Amino acid sequence: MDAPYGWLDVELIAENLIEAHPDIDPVRLRFTDLKLMVERLPGFTPDPDHPCNERILETIQAFWIAEHEDRPIDEDAE
Repeated sequence: MDAPYGWLDVELIAENLIEAHPDIDPVRLRFTDLKLMVERLPGFTPDPDHPCNERILETIQAFWIAEHEDRPIDEDAE
């Protein structure tokens, strides 16, 4: 089992989100939905000393967008 991670592990969270939700466009995602998606990731354990805030969600979204844009395009998809 992987080590638990929390809100400050923004790059790891973004990587896990793109694996868990490859068909979601992170640009169109509301922060309320993003927060729920992160909280449901396997291994995610929030740290009470580092609660979630808008800046953390913005950073996660930015990393996810970067990861999403780097993915190879599926030429068979319409």
